[in-house]
Amino acid sequence: MWREVSWLVDRDLADAWSDAALAAGAMSVTAEDADADSPDEQAQFGEPGGPVPTYGWRRTRLAALIDGDRTAADMLREAARIARHAPPLEFHERTLADQDWVHATQAQFAPIEIGRRLRITPSWHLPATTGDTATGADDDTRLTLVLDPGMAFGTGTHPTTRLCLAWLDHFLVAGARVIDYGCGSGILAIAAARLGAGEVTAIDIDPQALAATRSNAEVNRIDPARLQVRDAAAALPAPADVVLANILASPLKVLAPMLTALVAPGGALVLSGLLERQVAEVAACYPHFQLSAWAIEDGWACLAGRHAA
Repeated sequence: MWREVSWLVDRDLADAWSDAALAAGAMSVTAEDADADSPDEQAQFGEPGGPVPTYGWRRTRLAALIDGDRTAADMLREAARIARHAPPLEFHERTLADQDWVHATQAQFAPIEIGRRLRITPSWHLPATTGDTATGADDDTRLTLVLDPGMAFGTGTHPTTRLCLAWLDHFLVAGARVIDYGCGSGILAIAAARLGAGEVTAIDIDPQALAATRSNAEVNRIDPARLQVRDAAAALPAPADVVLANILASPLKVLAPMLTALVAPGGALVLSGLLERQVAEVAACYPHFQLSAWAIEDGWACLAGRHAA
């Protein structure tokens, strides 16, 4: 049995208390915003070009994991002595049963069905058999994409990713040339290839994203001749029939001229990673398209439209 002890500290004391708790015998210490899911929640990651968030949270909740042989009060007294601060006046304690933590983490990621044709599944949910099913074989109705959580964004769990996948499921024409700008894990590029795109180019500035895309494409048996992975610093590819960019509102505005140039005349542009309230300001940066909110989920929007040419 394990005990989790949680208490509140000011932002400036969070690091000192965390170090002191570990020195006092805590097995681990986590920190989170005590005001999360409230109007006072503080973002820790800003958009490029936006205000720089303040490091840490004004009110930080620390949670220390201790073994069953120690009491919470003893650990906190020792941590307070090490940190040279008074012990917290209030703390909360709960008992945690030991468990298979790897399995518990994996259980958070279940297969996701999107649209009529797609299924995204982690590798540990595949049937324990040999042959094609070991790499995500398709059933009678859906294409299975195997994708494990990793260092790059995109597992199909976030609304922005699901919206882009749903657009591909609805509108992608077989043989189309597709560009996935800001590819992350490569999930959109791989889905486009599996849905019949003739040529797909995945682009990102992050080396880890490029490596993840190559690895995930290999797992899903995508022919390297059909899916090219390119660094954003390299020369841009020729305009494509479909350009996808699932990033954030600020870079979508900054990159508007370049993304516009990547869309062939009459081609489709699909933008996501923006909030519903940001739709008008992002769409205004793309005057050559008749962009509209194709779909909205949990406050996130997906813009789509055709090149006016």
